Amino acid sequence: MDRVLHLGPLVLPWMLLVLLGAWQLGTMVHERLAARRGLTGGPHGWRLPLVALIAARLGFVLRYADLYASAPVAVLDIRDGGWSPWAGLGAALLYVALLWLRRSPWRQSATAGLATFAGVWLLGWGVLQATAPREQAALPSWQGVALDARTVALPELKGQPVVVNLWASWCPPCRREMPVLLQAREAQSPQSQVRFLWVNQGEPPETVARFAAQQRLPAADVLLDSAGQLGSALGHKALPTTLFYDRQGRLAAVRVGELSAATLAQHLALISGHSAP
Repeated sequence: MDRVLHLGPLVLPWMLLVLLGAWQLGTMVHERLAARRGLTGGPHGWRLPLVALIAARLGFVLRYADLYASAPVAVLDIRDGGWSPWAGLGAALLYVALLWLRRSPWRQSATAGLATFAGVWLLGWGVLQATAPREQAALPSWQGVALDARTVALPELKGQPVVVNLWASWCPPCRREMPVLLQAREAQSPQSQVRFLWVNQGEPPETVARFAAQQRLPAADVLLDSAGQLGSALGHKALPTTLFYDRQGRLAAVRVGELSAATLAQHLALISGHSAP
């Protein structure tokens, strides 16, 4: 589940901050140890993380190759948050192993840097896991009026998986991910029965209705929240934010930022009872 740091309008995932900190410390250890051995200007300080980054992305893309095949350019759009950390770590270990096989003078400093990175990363991940709420958040006690004039109460949806998308028509990533969400809703199997809800944040009904009609969103699943109460209650004011609830009404995952077909499938697998490809 994404845990984020809010800095005014800026939203940063804590895990991303941990990764950046681990990378900086690992690079510092590598460079200082190399300097002590009289080595300067080596390429491994940037090559090693680049190899790991590419491998982490490719690992995720290969896992969801069928979804990326229809839109190959999406492979380059790393804003969707699709990464395979263990594939990246595996590639980094292989890179260091090759340095040792070649008896490179950089092998010890690169190994120390990678060990520092891995240690800080795993420690940060462990701290985030240990400090995560022990009880999973449940469907909030909130209800909204849909565009078809019906009232939808979130707690009453317990018993089926629910996806709650917080959005606004002025938000570019919200608009980009709309077709992805709609396609997933229409393509799901009868066994999944995932309920998709688009909860607009802070816009007048006429604006929401016009945009929903343009996007062909189902009127019964587009809810009005003119005061942005749901986002505030959940502590998620950044848009878009998508929350995934399982059949027991427990929050299984939160995605802050734009979803691609692959990252949406990854999150849906957590609540639909079906394994991701």
